[in-house]
Amino acid sequence: MAGELSRVRAAFVENVSLPVLKQLLDDLRTDRVLNEEEADVVEQQYSTRADKARCLVDMVRRKGQKPSTIMIRRLKERDENLCDHLGLSGANCFSVPVISAAPQAPSNPASQQDPNTLIHCSAAFRDQKIQQEDVYPPLDKLVRTRLALLINNVEFNRADLLRKGAEKDEEKMEALLKALGYEVLKYRNCSGQDIDNAVKEYSQREEHFKSDSAFVVIMSHGKRDAILGVHWDIGNDDNFPIDNIYKHLSTDRCPGLLNKPKVILIQACRGDEQGSVWVSDGIPEHRNIEDDSHREHKEKDFISLLSCTPDKKSYRHVEHGTFFVKWLTEVFNQHAHEDHVEELFRKASMNT
Repeated sequence: MAGELSRVRAAFVENVSLPVLKQLLDDLRTDRVLNEEEADVVEQQYSTRADKARCLVDMVRRKGQKPSTIMIRRLKERDENLCDHLGLSGANCFSVPVISAAPQAPSNPASQQDPNTLIHCSAAFRDQKIQQEDVYPPLDKLVRTRLALLINNVEFNRADLLRKGAEKDEEKMEALLKALGYEVLKYRNCSGQDIDNAVKEYSQREEHFKSDSAFVVIMSHGKRDAILGVHWDIGNDDNFPIDNIYKHLSTDRCPGLLNKPKVILIQACRGDEQGSVWVSDGIPEHRNIEDDSHREHKEKDFISLLSCTPDKKSYRHVEHGTFFVKWLTEVFNQHAHEDHVEELFRKASMNT
């Protein structure tokens, strides 16, 4: 049913009325498809009917099949004519019953799981994957020393470059990394040279020899091939070249991570052009949305995800943080127990 919501998304946004939207929000709260915070995002952060509808349908379809089915069922109850117009009247659309307000044990843990809490895989699932597939072997948690690097630039010398809401990204990313079993090295408000020094120092840490993987997360303003330091200004090109991450963590410079997966996540703009996600949807400038500027990149044991394509902007809410970090952490929390990292990136990228 998530696919059905995707299919009718544009027509739903165009045709649903504001009263029906409000009724749907109340229904989805009752059904525990949306929590209060999520419902508030739809109601308060978007001023137009179309923006509220777009936010609602995207929020529900990302939660999967059961929540999407519930929304379609509720839509039929509230506006059967619209449901007919959208082609959602078939009996198969409503095979899943509405979730009652009373707590129940979900058959799919991701369907009702707090998107900010990691679902851990079972030992049986892990052992099956190791035996049947060509995967990087995880070390026992009693002996491994996983180490992650988290760099977040919030405040810059130029007041107009303040990244409002970026503290929320840091909280979400740190919580995810710790839930995944990593000790987190945190740095905030770094110059380009500070970032370079931090990555170099991280590459030489002894913990990597007893680790089975690594995460490097850098969040700041940026340009096409670099991340901006806090001293950046016209005439002061304070930046950190993205390629330096791969140089410092390469096999010859970081032997502790030899033949171990290294995951690189970068939240930063890569230019001044509007991202196609906004243009194709015809979404106007949103209140409380600012620029921050997906591409997958793989080398030996590296996999990377960037928040936008070359020359494009990335977007950040001034209170709730970037869309990239929100969707990425939610996907990891809800699906890391069942999917490879490439599939997690694909799911996150569907929303960026």
